[in-house]
Amino acid sequence: MRKTLRWLLSLVVLISTVGIGSASAGAATTAAGADIKDRILAVPGMSLIEEKPVNGYRYFVLNYQQPIDHRHPGKGTFKQRISILHKGEDRPTVFFTGGYNLSTTPSRSEPTQMTDGNQVSMEYRFFTPSRPDPADWSKLDIWQAASDQHRIFKALKKIYGKNWIATGGSKGGMTATYFRRFYPHDMDGTVAYVAPDDVRNAEDSAYEKFFKNVGSKECRAKLNGVQHEIFERRGEMVPRLKKWAEENDYTFKLAGSADKAFELVAQDLVWGFWQYHLESECDQVPATGASTDDLYKWADEIGGWDAGTDQGMLPYTPYYYQAGTQMGSPDYEEPLLDDVRKYPGLNVPRTYVPRDIPMKFNKHDKAMRDVDAWVRHHSSQMLFVYGQNDPWGAEPFRPGKGTKDTAVYTAPGQNHGANIAKLQEDDRADATRALMKWAGVKVGPDEKPKRLTAYDKKLDRPQKDALTLRP
Repeated sequence: MRKTLRWLLSLVVLISTVGIGSASAGAATTAAGADIKDRILAVPGMSLIEEKPVNGYRYFVLNYQQPIDHRHPGKGTFKQRISILHKGEDRPTVFFTGGYNLSTTPSRSEPTQMTDGNQVSMEYRFFTPSRPDPADWSKLDIWQAASDQHRIFKALKKIYGKNWIATGGSKGGMTATYFRRFYPHDMDGTVAYVAPDDVRNAEDSAYEKFFKNVGSKECRAKLNGVQHEIFERRGEMVPRLKKWAEENDYTFKLAGSADKAFELVAQDLVWGFWQYHLESECDQVPATGASTDDLYKWADEIGGWDAGTDQGMLPYTPYYYQAGTQMGSPDYEEPLLDDVRKYPGLNVPRTYVPRDIPMKFNKHDKAMRDVDAWVRHHSSQMLFVYGQNDPWGAEPFRPGKGTKDTAVYTAPGQNHGANIAKLQEDDRADATRALMKWAGVKVGPDEKPKRLTAYDKKLDRPQKDALTLRP
């Protein structure tokens, strides 16, 4: 998929709330007086990694024992990390996953902020340390991961008995959608942010159409021009990249060479700009006549040269494995670079996965078509939120006839950080009302639905991390 290094929106893009200065009665004990930590640790297979202090909450990082293969649970287990941000057993619970590693820094997703609820977060299977040893990569698919969530939900529903909402952004939004499809009765509602729907892996024309129309003609021309100019200066860029890598002990075994790593990052710069930036920032894009120093620095800010290194790729092996075997990926290459690209076909998932891991896209796997058809005709209590200028929205989920309480909203001019807070007023009100209904939060028919918590700078700031551009 898209591979440029940039900060991670934990993709819940966090929004505002109401005071959390004091804990609810349920934050420390249950009604019966038992400590919530003791109740959680009484769940079979649950163990404590650590508890961290959080104002107004209890926050636990835990391991939960899962079957490597849910179809054959007797054939081994592994420990999967989860976290619980506990507000009270009288509150709804939001089940969040980003689809990647678990952040152990406490945070609240947008639905958690809006409903003033608890939050259970899950590390996706095969992301370290939640990886079986030895790793049987054939057990990494969307059904196995959905079954991880199902078991966690069943185990914790005995403690958190109120309504549950699944959510996630980007790959996390995909994960929430797959979970809903395979276990449609677990959650009371699902909010999937900026989730791509790659039904036909070999068909990527939607992305070419997107880049021909996104933003203004002037902005597109400026971005295309500077990207092409960076390729033209490959002879100056690659030696800099090699020197930087040597100084920082970075290697290029997966890419094949510094020259190939340069191409992997440089060909995704336009994608990277639209994924995490706004059209209003186009005036900050350097001109084609800028110095090589300025162009190299801008490319690093937008894409991140780390993305072409082994150290930048290896943490995300599970994602690329899934993209290259089942989920699909937009293996789109900008035609405007045809005259300067040296390695056509390099930007595919196989490049990013160690060669000792068997990997081949299963053309006979109908999972993506099955999920797509289910969302189109049978889904219920689901919200999909997209950004108008986000490349990942070029192939969105499209609910149709036969669905119930399922809707798609698009935030005008927004990128991969689109959320309910950035929707137009009427859409924002409708989406908020639906979420509150599913969460069991009462909103009067004439009452304007609103978030139940105030902004908290420690819990609600978007998390930033080095991450290649992927969903």
